[in-house]
Amino acid sequence: MVKRRIIVVTDGDRVAQKVVEKVAQKVGGRCISMSAGNPTKISGEEIAKAIKKAPHDPVLVMVDDCGARSKGSGEKALEVLAHDPELEILGVLAVASNTGYVNGVPVTASVTRDGKVVPEPVNKDGNPAFNEEGTIKGDTVDIINQLPVPVVIGIGDLGKMDDADLLENGARITTQAVEEILKRNHMMN
Repeated sequence: MVKRRIIVVTDGDRVAQKVVEKVAQKVGGRCISMSAGNPTKISGEEIAKAIKKAPHDPVLVMVDDCGARSKGSGEKALEVLAHDPELEILGVLAVASNTGYVNGVPVTASVTRDGKVVPEPVNKDGNPAFNEEGTIKGDTVDIINQLPVPVVIGIGDLGKMDDADLLENGARITTQAVEEILKRNHMMN
């Protein structure tokens, strides 16, 4: 059985949705737009079903807890996707937020608002964010620590980062972050 290859983005508000749809086009992938929502409004099972109907990979999906510190609907959906035997998560774009009292997740690397790939986490504005734990802090990232995710790329707030990732400029930072996941999975040069 060939698994469907997906990239999960831990943001799903209206701006993120437009950005992820654009980025999917730019990298030749597909976006499951129905996975957008702040918070995620559909179940992981529904998202998985839509992924399996997509015409080709990679498939980009969004999950969002809307600021909840506990396991919200976005993290629950991500958990379902990670355990579906027909899906392979290539990586997660871990989006930084101002949510407090979360554990955070260690990153494989991050893409800053300046387009630099760095080994440390970034903050919501896309600037390097040094902390003792070396983790990116966000409302929908803690569950990643418990899942078999091979690549975690940290990124600031999609489509924003003080205008560094504007949709009308091609959402270049988010595009670069998705491309970083694809490169690390040997799916592009």
